[in-house]
Amino acid sequence: MAITMRDSYRLDKSLEIHHEAEGLKEDVHGRHPMDDMLRTERLPHIWCPGCGLGTALTCFLSALCRAELDLDKVVVVSGIGCTGRVAGYVRLDSFHTTHGRAIPFATGLKLGNPELKVVVFSGDGDLVTIGGNHFIHAARRNMDMTVICVNNFNYGMTGGQAGATTPIGGITSTSPYGNYEYPFNVSALAAASGAVYVARWTVLHARRLERSITEALLKPGFTLVEIISPCPTGWGRQHKQREGLDTLRYYHEHGVIRHGADPRETDIGLGGVIVEGKFVDIEKPTFLEQRERRLEQIRSGGKA
Repeated sequence: MAITMRDSYRLDKSLEIHHEAEGLKEDVHGRHPMDDMLRTERLPHIWCPGCGLGTALTCFLSALCRAELDLDKVVVVSGIGCTGRVAGYVRLDSFHTTHGRAIPFATGLKLGNPELKVVVFSGDGDLVTIGGNHFIHAARRNMDMTVICVNNFNYGMTGGQAGATTPIGGITSTSPYGNYEYPFNVSALAAASGAVYVARWTVLHARRLERSITEALLKPGFTLVEIISPCPTGWGRQHKQREGLDTLRYYHEHGVIRHGADPRETDIGLGGVIVEGKFVDIEKPTFLEQRERRLEQIRSGGKA
């Protein structure tokens, strides 16, 4: 029997009783509403205190509930990195792939079984640095998948190195005097490549982020939600944000919501504003729809 998001999100009222080692005290409590959507046997997670990935994952799971998708047809694919661990924590069919190859793997899943709802959940280093070529071509083809890109401006897991989204002047382990390479604007890159839906939010704006992920999940075609997230260990401590809360204050002070803004005008500079909102929401046939149209033309004797 297919399990729906509505079923999985229902709060389990059953009580759990844990006896402490002394055998004297009992702690009675109910389960968390999202326990059925997580592989709780793999928790606690590996993420650092103050990391924004817990909030990003919670928003994603909440969005799945809102979208009321069939869990049996939802697939999560991720690559290497801190964000890539999401695939191992969700109680869904999931795949933890090689570095930079999450999108081509997801493309194969979609082509092999078009009924699947394919979600790529990974970081900026995996998606637009190591995997940048796959990112732009999936958007160009309008491959039917939702890409959630958690952008923390560095390679957090491997030592805080500079990446393709590190702002000019950013201090990292490989740019100790300040980064001097021009960075990618992830949202602008997706829009220019052909994405039909593009939105960006910080983890501070959790409710808006959840709504955008819901919209992205329900929209056919290549949809992107960029999540700006704290990395206190690899990025924050180099920029006077030693704790996650410091970065959230920064988001509160520098975040500006501009729905419909031209993605080319939403670059993120060091110490500058972070433009947030829904930038792109258009209609366009997906890759599979285009292929079917062409095949139908050929069957009916049409020419190229």
